[in-house]
Amino acid sequence: MTAPAPSPLDAELAYLTRRVEELLGVVEGLRDENRALKQRHESLANERASLLQKNEQVRARVEAMIGRLKALEHSA
Repeated sequence: MTAPAPSPLDAELAYLTRRVEELLGVVEGLRDENRALKQRHESLANERASLLQKNEQVRARVEAMIGRLKALEHSA
């Protein structure tokens, strides 16, 4: 006895099942990419904050040096 030929509805259901599985894979990939991008963003934000803090410290030191140089210039 041979198996009955698949109906057009069965073929459509199989196609839709494959497409849903493909889309689930895409969604999972996008989730992973989004997670990685969020981590990278956080890392870059932390690095930026650190660089801004260092920049402020250097600016304050340069201003202090300029002040001392001006004081030396006036006292000479």
